Amino acid sequence: MTADLRPDRPDRLELGEGIRWTGTDVVLVDILAGRLLSAPHDPTAPLRTMAQLPVPLGAVAPVAGRYGTWIAAAGTGICLLRPDSTVDWLARPEENAGTRMRMNDAVADPFGRFWAGSMAYDAEEGAGSLYRVDRDGTVVRVLEGITVPNGPAFTPDGSLMYLADSARGVIRRYPVDPVTADLGTPEEFLTIREGSPDGMVVDVEGAVWIAVWGTGTVRRHLPDGTLDRTLWLSARQPAGVCLVQDVLHITTAHVGLADPGDDDGALFTARVAVPGTPTPACRLDTARLPSLTGGPA
Repeated sequence: MTADLRPDRPDRLELGEGIRWTGTDVVLVDILAGRLLSAPHDPTAPLRTMAQLPVPLGAVAPVAGRYGTWIAAAGTGICLLRPDSTVDWLARPEENAGTRMRMNDAVADPFGRFWAGSMAYDAEEGAGSLYRVDRDGTVVRVLEGITVPNGPAFTPDGSLMYLADSARGVIRRYPVDPVTADLGTPEEFLTIREGSPDGMVVDVEGAVWIAVWGTGTVRRHLPDGTLDRTLWLSARQPAGVCLVQDVLHITTAHVGLADPGDDDGALFTARVAVPGTPTPACRLDTARLPSLTGGPA
């Protein structure tokens, strides 16, 4: 099928993911290269490198009240990334795992908590977990037995969380307690049998946009799972999505392709009918985190 979308920017990323709209800026990562990037408002301008880490960088969220400071799923754990690129580790729960692990996708929820998944480099079955960072900086493992976690993605009110296990092709939906952040009993939202569900974002109507790795498509599914719309890209491996009001931004990857095409690894955009909201900031209690005190607000 002919592609609906072609890219305007010159950049090609190895594994472009973790794309987020902060309300003012679009940021994304090239995971394996450890790069944090921003997308200038000019849709034809090259991406700008904001930080470079010596470890894989799965995704970030801005830290509320600390301009230029990010909380990041990186390496084997969770860290704070400062404007001068110095790093303060909150925890490295996968540092001494029995298999070689790295962090993957991550996002802040509307209540200010940060959620991050981990996976084995070789995608060992069931080796991954989902972690939650509470507002006091505590890192808690909340789910295990995941192979390749992607998302999570939250409804705008924070009451539901969508989480993909990409290797198994399954997206599950979890109720979230607004006070404790405990997850309720999940239900299977969707199983994708061709390709793999990767990054996701929920729009203001509660529909879920899903990047479907290996198919060159991004799909909008209604809250009951019904397929509403499919976008076709001139790249085979869509990996991440975010909504900037009514513009959908899509990252792709060329990692693993023996013969990448001209557009594999590019950043795409499309106008859509239903808008999204900015990705929430992570709201940490600075009184409990000495590493956050004393910096510019």
